[in-house]
Amino acid sequence: MSGDPGLPRGPLRSPLGRRLLAAFVLVALSSVLVLTLAALVGTAQGLTSARQSDRERTAGQVADAAAVAYQRAGGWTTADLDPASAIATAAGARLVVRDTGGRMVWPGQGMGPGSGGMHGDGTAAATVDAAVTADGRVVGSVRLSFSTSAAGGRAVAWSWVFGAAAVALAAALLVSGYVARRLTRPLLAITGAARRFAAGDRGARAGTGGPGELGDLAGAFDSMADEVVRAEQVRRSLAADVAHELRTPLAALQAGLEELRDGLQAPDTERLAALHDQSLRLGRVVADLAELSAAESAALSLHPVDTDLAAIARGALAAYRPRLDAAGLRVDAVVNDPVPVHADPDRLHQAITNLLANAARYCRPGDRVTVRAHANGGNAVLDVADTGPGIPADELPHVFDRLWRGHRARSVAGSGIGLAVVRELVTAHGGAVAAASAAGAGTTITIRLPLSR
Repeated sequence: MSGDPGLPRGPLRSPLGRRLLAAFVLVALSSVLVLTLAALVGTAQGLTSARQSDRERTAGQVADAAAVAYQRAGGWTTADLDPASAIATAAGARLVVRDTGGRMVWPGQGMGPGSGGMHGDGTAAATVDAAVTADGRVVGSVRLSFSTSAAGGRAVAWSWVFGAAAVALAAALLVSGYVARRLTRPLLAITGAARRFAAGDRGARAGTGGPGELGDLAGAFDSMADEVVRAEQVRRSLAADVAHELRTPLAALQAGLEELRDGLQAPDTERLAALHDQSLRLGRVVADLAELSAAESAALSLHPVDTDLAAIARGALAAYRPRLDAAGLRVDAVVNDPVPVHADPDRLHQAITNLLANAARYCRPGDRVTVRAHANGGNAVLDVADTGPGIPADELPHVFDRLWRGHRARSVAGSGIGLAVVRELVTAHGGAVAAASAAGAGTTITIRLPLSR
């Protein structure tokens, strides 16, 4: 029976795992092979160099012994070369001694010239020559022929090299398998989670702590999945909220028009005014939705210029002050010092007006609204603070969501789009907006924009 295609296979059974393991094994084999060859070549050269040094030292000792024998006998004819031959024999070499004329004086004239160049068994020999010096002059030469058939030292060295190479290869294979498993496990987990998520399982998460960037990738995937789930919930809530906001005025309009059609109500001024108010409410909801849509695409319609955030705040406050006064609010403005920004003045005016409208909507008569514009480091900062009822801590993260109005949505007019529009407009300018509040202690909305220099 075939397994679930959405579930990951074993780390070393997956194509990526096999490829990684093959790549690691190839690298390990190449490294071990190169190191082994280098060790063998180096060992051979080292042994050859050491052997050559020993041979040259032995040739020097034999030449010194031959010189002593020459001096004692006063010539090569009666010289006793047995001590020199013994040294050569002990070193595994065959000795040939010649005088200055090239005649062989050891092992005897009967051997003939050059008889020491090859061993009797036909094995190739390595020869080392050394001059024999007596009384400050050269009186002859010695030649030592060393057999090269013996390779015991090299064989021992090679056996150690091959043993070390085998151990290194085994360790490389083990490490390669471990690393391949560590790399592929989080990738397979992310792949399986992505497939399940795409198939509709919104609870699918990678949830694995891979090494380094792979762990970050798994965390980023889980965060993305959480954001997608949240966006879907917001979209469903948005559709429900829009339907609710449109349903009430539409139902009132429908009922009123049916009463007029059926003659149950007279089309007097009061009745028509009530129907007109419902149509205005319906128009406001549609206008708010259109405003939000325009704000979300504001980056495509911005016309930024060098302007003064404080001057824009003064203009927005002057335009909206009658409504603030009508709501019974006291207004303080600290917008005297210029705050240069590179932005679209109309869009910023719209964002500040939305903040003032939000304060007028939720604050109580007698509350205070303070507007402050100032520079802080590399940012232009605009604060709109009020002493209203504040926002509960559990609702504060949602104040910039579309159509969100909190627990007082039924008692406060509005569609809950104003702050969402503010966020979109500020974000389009490369800035950020944040809300700080505590229940019963007022609310502060802060806009931060890059300061123009």
